[in-house]
Amino acid sequence: MAKPIKLAVIGAGKLGSRHAEVYSKLPDVELVGVCDVLESRAQEVAAKYNSGAFKDYRELFKKVDAASIVVPSSLHYSISKAFLENNVHLLIEKPITTDLAEADKLLALARDKKLIIQVGHIERFNSALRTIKDIVKAPRFIECHRMGPYDPRVIDVGVVLDLMIHDIDIVLDLIKSPLRSVDAVGAFIRSKTEDIANARLRFDNHSICDLTASRVTHDVSRKIRIFQDNAYISLDYVTQEVLIQTKENGSLVDKKISITKTDSLNAELTDFLECIRSGKRPLVSGEEGREALALALRISQQIRDEQKNSTSF
Repeated sequence: MAKPIKLAVIGAGKLGSRHAEVYSKLPDVELVGVCDVLESRAQEVAAKYNSGAFKDYRELFKKVDAASIVVPSSLHYSISKAFLENNVHLLIEKPITTDLAEADKLLALARDKKLIIQVGHIERFNSALRTIKDIVKAPRFIECHRMGPYDPRVIDVGVVLDLMIHDIDIVLDLIKSPLRSVDAVGAFIRSKTEDIANARLRFDNHSICDLTASRVTHDVSRKIRIFQDNAYISLDYVTQEVLIQTKENGSLVDKKISITKTDSLNAELTDFLECIRSGKRPLVSGEEGREALALALRISQQIRDEQKNSTSF
């Protein structure tokens, strides 16, 4: 019988509570603690999943082998650094940090201590996306839409770091080519950061990608469309449905892909635990989280620069 991995969840909000729920049901795992600055919230989640409640994450340093960091993005670096210094493996919700230099420091610290950093780009574990990975060979054009209503809980980052970064990570995984150029525009509607963003990415292999993200849209939409010489692939992340059209004898033929729907968070946390036990590289490593962050920051900076220029006349 494997020795249980002792775990903590830092941040007991909606997503942190889901992390605690999944961990509580996985085999060979001991959910030692749930931590939140709102002690009542930590107590509520901890009681629900038979764990201890903590207000100060530093009390968990010597008690756990691993932790999920599910706090506001601006706190990722300071809390993650403290856990790494105390030899704790980490799953850090996306984005890995809000600053590239801070991400590099975390990665260097993890390498030095031989610790796992996995970044919570959960869409990589979507069963529909994993099913089509082998079908996507040489995409010529990719179009991504990720839209939804305003969430007042997300106030420390713009829509690029909040939503678009999911699609940035996916596109960088699908298009294995250096980035040639970025053209981005956006608008500030409800907050001091961009709430709507669009970016066109051009790669050295001539692939092009259009990314659109909005957090001021009434309906929720999470879709990716991939065009390549031999096929058109449309994927809905919400319904986990895939449509594929292929060209056969001069005609377009629809093909149905059978998708076995799975719980993406369960798959993500299971992968994290397997990486701790085996030492294998995570599906979304800290380095890949860093690359997605670098491009997201480049896009959001271009939007801010454009905003300043448009208001200076």
